[in-house]
Amino acid sequence: MHCATALACLDAKSTNIQVIVKEGGLKLIQIQDNGSGIRKEDLEIVCERFTTSKLQTFEDLASISTYGFRGEALASISHVAHVTITTKTADGKCAYRASYCDGKLKAPAKPCAGNQGTLISVEDLFYNVQTRRKALKSPSDEYSRIVEVVSRYAIHNSGKSFTVKKQGEMVADVKTFASASVLDNIRVLFGVALSREMMEVGCEDQKLAFKLKGYISNANYSVKKCILILFINHRLVESCALKKAIETVYTAYLPKNTHPFLYLSLEIAPHNVDVNVHPTKHEVHFLHEDCIIGSIQKHIESKLLGSNSSRTYFTQTLLPGLSVSVSDVKTSSSSTADHSEHVYANQMVRTDSKAQKLDAFLQPANNLSSVPCLIASPPKLVPATADFEADINDGPEELLVNATHDMQINSAHVQSEAPLRKRPHVDEEKEDVTLACTPQRRVIRLTSVKELQNEITEQAHKGLQEILYNHSFVGCVNPQWSLVQHHTKLYLLNNTKLSQELFYQILICDFGNFGVLWLSNPAPLYDLAILALDSEESGWTEEDGPKEGLAQYIVDFLKKKAEMLEDYFSMKIDEEGKLTGLPLLLDNYSPSMEGLPLFILRLATEVNWDSEKDCFHDFSKECSYFYSIRREYTLEPEAGTDLAGHGEPVAFPSELGQGANPSHARTHARTLARSLARLEEETVVPGGKPRSMGRTCKLHAHRAKDCFISNLWA
Repeated sequence: MHCATALACLDAKSTNIQVIVKEGGLKLIQIQDNGSGIRKEDLEIVCERFTTSKLQTFEDLASISTYGFRGEALASISHVAHVTITTKTADGKCAYRASYCDGKLKAPAKPCAGNQGTLISVEDLFYNVQTRRKALKSPSDEYSRIVEVVSRYAIHNSGKSFTVKKQGEMVADVKTFASASVLDNIRVLFGVALSREMMEVGCEDQKLAFKLKGYISNANYSVKKCILILFINHRLVESCALKKAIETVYTAYLPKNTHPFLYLSLEIAPHNVDVNVHPTKHEVHFLHEDCIIGSIQKHIESKLLGSNSSRTYFTQTLLPGLSVSVSDVKTSSSSTADHSEHVYANQMVRTDSKAQKLDAFLQPANNLSSVPCLIASPPKLVPATADFEADINDGPEELLVNATHDMQINSAHVQSEAPLRKRPHVDEEKEDVTLACTPQRRVIRLTSVKELQNEITEQAHKGLQEILYNHSFVGCVNPQWSLVQHHTKLYLLNNTKLSQELFYQILICDFGNFGVLWLSNPAPLYDLAILALDSEESGWTEEDGPKEGLAQYIVDFLKKKAEMLEDYFSMKIDEEGKLTGLPLLLDNYSPSMEGLPLFILRLATEVNWDSEKDCFHDFSKECSYFYSIRREYTLEPEAGTDLAGHGEPVAFPSELGQGANPSHARTHARTLARSLARLEEETVVPGGKPRSMGRTCKLHAHRAKDCFISNLWA
């Protein structure tokens, strides 16, 4: 009954329909629309039986197209519930409210404030028929039925907005918009995975006087139970014959015991449809039923046949961080030796060039001995306790610990307030492991951080976003330059600048929510400052004063900022002036420790600590520069090594390079990269200061490089 009341909103040409339910509709059902409303003079008879404005003559029954025409919905509800109607027409000066009982008006309608349209409230359903009330299912089941019916009508009426929610709830269970299409509504109500696999169907037959349109799932999607949303002449109905015929077609395409999803809107001449074959009008029969069903069946089969060129299979891969025990490996190897099992196609994992990582192009672990490292002793997995600050949201007590192989530094143990989650089959003999612990996320409401985040959003370039999001990885020229293809253009990317921008955005967007990368041996800030001042990059001169005094000043200054650095950036400095931890910005990645001394020096000289916003901005810039992939801190590949071999070769279109293969493009790009490097070195003004103190003299080289790259394969 309440469904029929809601459909009356559609007859009133409403574009916005809201349904609010309490206790599954037993306590309250409130339906509001912005339709044409009810005239004041009609309020007296609106709940009487056989009262309708949809019919004028008896002959109108043969071509009726509205949802309601018998005048029984409101009349029936008023006999078993307390009904209140508030309505306002477009030309009315105010709204009117009236209450009804047993089909009669309780008291004259009273003027009140209200928006155009009608608001119908149904309270205490079946209050006077306890037997019928007890026959209803639980409130949650009744509410699920309401959501199901409204969802189906929302898909069919894509030009209208539907909202269904429980009373007192802020979030609606059904929410569609008037500007959304049918496919958009399917995506909102049934999920993105389904909407991606939908195909549009449509056919028409003048002889049989029917027209079909809708969406069906292809062979890549299936559910345990068939979902057929069928509308005949815009009414939600069921047709067992049509459903059975369609499922027969899908049998040849779907796995056993799986079924499709279908939304079909069938328009048939009204005089050919018989709606009186079921008491609830849920099932209908129509003239030429076998012929129409056969025609629909053939059309759907042709659509499925054309979409059967590819299939998608999902497999479970080993989760990151999990290891396999030695016994499992031995068992697997022995069983493989005994008999070689055939690997089926659906058990293989499809890889994508977009998943390519730069880890393979960083310094390999076996070359660590040739690079000076601040932390000499190998780390061990030692459980401890953490001193994380409070002010975080409530969450699960157990923290997820990601164990990853360390690539360049021997980082060590993790501290956590909560007990560590045990990982199966951990090899205790391995020592080159970094454990990272990420604290529970907290909400940062600092205005300065919000402004920095907004600046990132406002300065975003849609064209570059499109290239980075939909590119095809070709290969790495060297650790600093990479090749990617986007459509018919080939781009040479600067890995240093890209990684620097990546870490800056991570620092701003995840502000105050970083894990800690613990150092196995604390690094004294004084020694780091001396190392930085001894390097040419510092730009130190005798006029700046003795190095020992400057180093001690840096230690004292950073110790004063230790509490703030720990709280916001997870950078740990103890009371003795030693660096014990760095922020964990990216899983499976740790910065090159060769740049740590200069990073400490620049924190004291290049960061504006007097302004909150400037402080966060400058620190993030310096930290991102330290974490970025630096050419001077990575090993050059040996002669004859093909860096691009780490990625899958990509065939270029014939329009790009007259059909040249990727290896030729990579060779050409290497030449260009070497030319750019020489150009950068040759254009440095003699005696110029390096970048670290802000006195670089490479402006001409960067301008020439940017101009050159912008025209590369454009």
